[in-house]
Formats: sequence, C-alpha cells, structure tokens
Amino acid sequence: MPPPPAPLPGKKRRIGVLTSGGDSPGMNGAVRAVVRMSIDQDCESYAIYEGYEGLVRGGDFIKKMGRDDVRGYLSEGGTLIGTARCMAFMERAGRLQAAKNMVMTGIDALVIIGGDGSLTGADTFRREWSGLLSELVEKKELKASQVEPFQYLNIVGLVGSIDNDMSSTDATIGCYSSLGRICEAVDCIDATASSHQRAFVIEVMGRHCGWLAQMAALSTGADFAFLPEKPPNENWKEEMCGIISRHRKMGKRKTIVIVAEGAHDLSLNKVTPTHVKDLLSNTLKLDTRITTLGHVQRGGSPCAYDRMLSTLQGCEAVKAVLDATPETPTPVICVIENKIVRKPLIKAVEDTHAVAKAIEAKDFDRAMQLRDAEFSEYHNAYMTTTATDQPEMRLPKEMHMRIGIIHVGAPAGGMNAATRAAVAYCLTRGHTPIALHNGFPGLCRHHDDQPLGSVRETSWSDVEGWVSKGGSEIGTNRALPSDDMPKTAYCFEKYKLNALFIIGGFEAFTAVSELRKARPEYPAFRIPIALLPATISNNVPGTEYSVGSDTCLNALVEYCDAIKQSASASRRRIFVVETQGGKSGYIATIAGLSIGALAVYTPEEGINIRMLSRDIEHLRTSFAKDQGQSRAGKLILRNEHASDTYTTEVIANMIREEAKGRFESRFAIPGHVQQGGTPSPMDRVRAVRLAVKCITFLEGFAGKSREEIVADPMSMSVIGIKGASVVFGAMEKVEKEETNWKERRPKDESWLQLKKIVDTLSGRPKPEDCCQTCGKREY
Repeated sequence: MPPPPAPLPGKKRRIGVLTSGGDSPGMNGAVRAVVRMSIDQDCESYAIYEGYEGLVRGGDFIKKMGRDDVRGYLSEGGTLIGTARCMAFMERAGRLQAAKNMVMTGIDALVIIGGDGSLTGADTFRREWSGLLSELVEKKELKASQVEPFQYLNIVGLVGSIDNDMSSTDATIGCYSSLGRICEAVDCIDATASSHQRAFVIEVMGRHCGWLAQMAALSTGADFAFLPEKPPNENWKEEMCGIISRHRKMGKRKTIVIVAEGAHDLSLNKVTPTHVKDLLSNTLKLDTRITTLGHVQRGGSPCAYDRMLSTLQGCEAVKAVLDATPETPTPVICVIENKIVRKPLIKAVEDTHAVAKAIEAKDFDRAMQLRDAEFSEYHNAYMTTTATDQPEMRLPKEMHMRIGIIHVGAPAGGMNAATRAAVAYCLTRGHTPIALHNGFPGLCRHHDDQPLGSVRETSWSDVEGWVSKGGSEIGTNRALPSDDMPKTAYCFEKYKLNALFIIGGFEAFTAVSELRKARPEYPAFRIPIALLPATISNNVPGTEYSVGSDTCLNALVEYCDAIKQSASASRRRIFVVETQGGKSGYIATIAGLSIGALAVYTPEEGINIRMLSRDIEHLRTSFAKDQGQSRAGKLILRNEHASDTYTTEVIANMIREEAKGRFESRFAIPGHVQQGGTPSPMDRVRAVRLAVKCITFLEGFAGKSREEIVADPMSMSVIGIKGASVVFGAMEKVEKEETNWKERRPKDESWLQLKKIVDTLSGRPKPEDCCQTCGKREY
C-alpha cells in the first residue's frame, strides 16, 4: 500500500466534496463551485462518489477533480457524483474505514452537501476524528507518522433539501426549484379546474416542514393550506368550507387546497388529501380531484436562484475551510434574505430537530418560532390575503384609508401578485383600495371617462386570479407626474387619496422623488407614499432585490441553456448573448453566475480592446485544450448598455475573425422574452410579503394631519432588502446618498463583488496576469 501523500504547504488543503441524502436541484452547482474555487486557491479537490458510501469504500469512489471535470454541471438536476444511503457510516467501524481512506488520499477537509441527517453524521465524524486516528494507529492499520499531519479535520456543511427544512437559513439548495415545479403544475391544473368548476386537492412534499405547502399556497392563490407546524383550528372543517363557499359565491370557478404530506390536525391526527376530498365532495358538493405530485417536485434542471445560491455557498464553503482553525465549530453555510452567512452547524441541526419535537408535543407556536422569521411572515401574509372577511383584523372606522395603487415603468413579473396582496390586505383591514389604471397618464387623461374611468375602487373578485399572471393587469406607463403635475394633484384631491402605493422600477423611483419635491406647492401630495421596487433590471436605489428580477433571470437562464446546448452540439462554437438591464449589469452578472458564462460585460466595467484581446486569447487557449467533451459550448453575456462601440454583433464578429476558422462565433438577442411570462415563485411570494409590509407601513400614518406627515421624512419611503434585513428607506435620504441619477442605478451595487466569482469559476485570466499587448497569459 503506497504511503499517503504529504500535506500541502501552508494553509492549502485537499478538499473532498460529497452529496448525501435526498438529491436536490443545485447540488451539482455546489460541487462545481467547490472544485473550481479550491483549484483557484491552489488547493486540491476530490469528489467522493455515492456520498458516505464512497467515503467508506474508498478506491475509485474518491477521484481527484480538475476544472473540466465539472464542466456543464450547473444546468444538471440531481447529483452527478451520486448519493446513497450508507448504513456502514452510521457505525463506528464504517467511520474508521472512512477516516483511513481520507488519510491515504491526503484529504484533510470535507464539504458535505445534504440534509440535517447527513450534516449530523458529518459533525459526529469530526468529533470522533482524533479518536479514529488513534484507533487506526493502535490497530496498526496506519503508522503514527502517517496520521500525524492529519490531526484535525475541517468540515463545512451546505444544506441541499427541497423541503427547506433546515433552521437558521431562509432557503436550502433546491427548494425554489421544487417550488417552481409545484407552481407550474398548479398553474396548469388551474385551467382545467376553472373550465369544469372543479376543486383540486394537491399533495406536496414536507413531512415535518410545511415550507413547500405554504409557499405553494401563497404563490398560487390556494383557498386553504395544511402544514405540519401550524395545523388549522379545531373547527377547520367548517372554517375551510366557509372560506371556499364564500369564494364560490364571489364568482370563483375553481378551488385549490394544498396539503403537505406531514399535515395533521391539532390532535396530531393525520389530514390526508382523501379526507379533504371527501369533505369537499360531500359537504360542498364540489366535483373534487386529488393530485399527488410526488418526485416530480425533486427532479429537473435547477432554477436560476438555486444555481446562484449553490454557487455562492460552494465558494463560501471553500473560504470557510481555509479560514478554519482546530477550535472553529463546524459551520453550515446559510442565506438570510440576500446575505450568505456562516452559522454553527450543530445549533442549526438542533433547532431543526426541535421543530419536530415541538410538533410532537403539540407546541405549534414553538414550532413556528423555530422556523426562520421569514416563514412566519409568509404564513401571516397568506392568512391575511386568502380571506378578506376577518372581522378581528378590521381597524376602527376612523383609521380607514383610501389607498391608491399605481404601476409605473416597464412591466415586471410579480407586479400583479403585489397588487392582489395589497388589495386583499386593504379589504381585510377596512381600507378602500383604488387602482389607478395605466400609470400617471391614465390617471390624468382618463380618470373621469365614461362608462369606466381609470380610477377604480377594487374588490377581491377583481384581483383574485392575478397572483400567477405576468405583466400588469392595471396597466403601467413610463410617464412621470411632472408631465402634468397640476392635473395629478387635482386627481389626488378629487378621489380623496389618503395614501399611495407605487409599484415599479427607476421611473417609479423618479416619480416618488418628483411628488416629494412638489409637496410644498401641492398639498395633495402630503400623504404617505410607499414604493415597492419592481423591475427586471434590479436598479432601484434602496434595495438589493426588485420584484421581477428573478422571473427575468429564469427566462434568461432557460434561453441560455438552449443556446449552450446548440453551442455544445457544434463543439467549437461560442455565443455572445445580449441581456437587458438598463445601465445596471445585475442581470448579466447573475445570469453569468447561473449558466457558467466565460465572461460578462457590464456598463459598470465597460468594454475595451485590451479586455476583448484577453478574452479572445483565452478562447483560443480553451478551445485548443478541448478534448471533445459533450459540454464544450461557451457563452459570453453582454449587457445592452455595456458599450456603444462594442455591440453584441461586433464582439461576435471580432471573435469570429480572430478565430481563423478554429472555432465559430454567433450572437443572440433574447430581447423582451426577459420581461414576459409567468412570474417565478420567488417573485410571487416576495411580492406578496413586501406588499403587505408596505400597506402596513402606510397604515402607520392613518389619522395624522398633513403637517405631521410632511414633517416625517419616512412618510415617503422605498422598501428594500439589504443584506439580511427588510428595511424602509426615507426617499430624500436615498435620493441624496444612494442614487446615481446619471446612470439610473444605485451608487453602491452589492452584487458587483459577484463579478469576480464569475471570472474565477470560468477561469477567465486576470488582467494583471496577461500581456497588455497581445492578451496572452504570462506564466
């Protein structure tokens, strides 16, 4: 038996990566990121096939990985390095053999991608590590000199789970892809349910966690939902039938009930789809069907968010390995709102197990507390928007407001979901929601048209079916109030608006700014105004996320996957794809991260001849080394405003000219495909959550005088996600301190740091490593 390799010098590591437990979309992206980031950090990377089974069996199950070994991984579902249940690893003898295999391979760090069971096993392995090494020496299976360099083991956990059942993180790798499958299925079922006025009971996964059921209900406008953490009241049968009956009387032709597979009542008696079907059929006399989605929820290509999340978490896992000391507790890489963070793995696992124990003890409030705060907010948002006749939530009459709702700018996925939620919440609280159709021009020009003007009090039945609709059902327009400020003020006064809820992009931001500055001259604008950023460009100051950007990314990633497949079939071909996004490179960068683009060109960085020279030389080298892999297609993404000179077509032609026949170049422009289509589940649920927060925010000004409102700088605010928090920012402050008015984007864009990760994972040469004249890499 050959001796184990010597440890790498300094803090460099041999990092093993394995996937364990149930597969989930995005696991391959994490494996790719770990492998390529490890290599970039001058470490060695090893894939351990078939999970812990491969770790125990060793040999060919542990393979050293190169950059090209993970080419094409991002778009693949499941796990390409396999996963398997391993009974042997659950016994000490199995872990002893695994330790020996790691020492003999020289692996001194592990990145585990799996659920809470897999991560618990990983931490047990780490705690036993020194004892396992001592036992191997005592049994003379290894020499003391062989184990001496491996005295401590680094382990980092990534959570791969479609159920999103790990506490301490807002999302697990695969959960939004799974939610997308569910929403796609329910959206299809909607059509046949409406056609026949049927009811459908849909069972989704989630034994101890109701995240999929909750989010599916919120994303599809389901009439009722059953989750393990929050069972319905004792009289749930009457309550559910009452809600569904009222919806039917309002004119709703379909009924959707979502049931988590672990659903039960307050006494822990299981609630099955059959129970619900029988109730709807026998009590309400509805033609009812059951659909069990099963493993459809687990399969398929990962969505854009899961590709991005898995990539960023995989990179962070390598950094955590290199930062670790023998005293560092085992971390798990989590995401809170928009921020990647490290948290103690054992605490996360304990909290996760505590949820199941709380449910078993019928302590459902405790179970909800142990889930992340976002889960509870989504549950509350669903409960307040699914049924508007809730007397206990109605405000006193003197607190009721007339709240205008208007869309400004280009359409974005999720605008309608936000409007629906705002209307439902207004009605629940006793407010009057007033839709201002077709933006500010519609308000000024058509407010008093007969028989139907553009200013319309809105009922629940008007908006009930909007949650899954793309575009803007009330119409949107880029024009600003300054086009006719006196008429805008006149309409505000005429229709007695007490508050305004604006949904839109940078034009909407500009509109709020204009209304704020016009307050001294026009008293009508001395009302509270809340802006919910909604634009595919994600370029609104005051937030790191805009409703609609995720829908755009999914459309763009799907488009690029098809293009890349074409490029792969031709082997030696590169596509230059033009993305939208205005003068913000967010869409291009995140899409580049999600598809594994070779390079991304953004307005923030611009394009110059030296940059193109380096990238063309990199392409020459890359294609020269190509050994005929089936996944050899390459893509470059260029934002539409990255350069006035170097257009998408010009860049493609330059590459073709410089290739000298050794490879081909094409360009593709998806255009408005990026704006349209059905909103993604993330845009739907976030739109609902943020819209409810905005109306709640506006309620805080009820009963205040115009003078009091104007004196409060927060009376005109933009809601945003910043880092790990949802915050409201005062418009005046955001305008002055955070806005690049010339380029129509924030001054500080948090995503800019991700550009380096795109380049690192694609192997794009750094400018300082290349000849400034010819672009060749200098070694």
